[in-house]
Amino acid sequence: MKRLPCALTIAGSDSGGGAGIQADLKTFGALGVYGMSVLTALTAQNTQGVQTVLELPPDFVAAQIDSVLGDIGADAVKTGMLANAAIIEVVAEKMQEHRVERLVVDPVMRAKSGDPLLRPEAQEALIRRLFPLALLVTPNLHEAQALVGRELRSLEDMREAARIIHGMGPRWVAVKGGHLKGDNRSVDVVFDGRDFYELDAPRVDTVNTHGTGCTLASAIAAGLAKDLPPLEAIRQAKEYLTALLQASRAFKLGGGAYGPMDHFALWKAEAPARAASD
Repeated sequence: MKRLPCALTIAGSDSGGGAGIQADLKTFGALGVYGMSVLTALTAQNTQGVQTVLELPPDFVAAQIDSVLGDIGADAVKTGMLANAAIIEVVAEKMQEHRVERLVVDPVMRAKSGDPLLRPEAQEALIRRLFPLALLVTPNLHEAQALVGRELRSLEDMREAARIIHGMGPRWVAVKGGHLKGDNRSVDVVFDGRDFYELDAPRVDTVNTHGTGCTLASAIAAGLAKDLPPLEAIRQAKEYLTALLQASRAFKLGGGAYGPMDHFALWKAEAPARAASD
């Protein structure tokens, strides 16, 4: 019998549905991958910000990982909001125990609204315990600045940051340039320890950008789950995200500054053609 490619997200819940576990599962489904989830925290969250956070006990996070990986297994795993050092420690322990090889770490530190999603003391645990286990780490510009301890103003700065972060242990690094000022292009710098790659896309003028980091990382994990090489998985994920941003200009949800995207926009656009062919 045919086995579906499977991906697991370990992250927080966004009650507004635009980011976190919800965005990850929507992305997996849109890209033809069976999605599973391990929750690390619950947030009361909407387009206007994060109102409150409830962090889950580390032993319950561990139990969820064991339950999923001990039965179904995962072709790729993506981490997002891990909240605190104790959860990071247990996630790292379980990734080693279950011998996860395709691990995408999105080092989520703050929501797009600016609300903190990672305790300050947990950054050291993230670098020390999880980065060395990662196939890929995907910091945005602000996260990369926090990791390397200085401001990044140019592509050359991003390349140097990627080099420094690679030295922290991951096999690949993708520094996302969506927040870089002064250009109408969005350029991500990818580094595999030897070569740099620049993935370029037009910057999309839209307010619906909530959950872009979660979506990109989970789209990469979906590609890896389907056996794509890392660079191709990153490239296809960026194409998917760019297309979503373009499609999401057509609607508005909520009253906040950053609205969610429609993760199934491309699937909906293709539906009439599929129906006609049937």
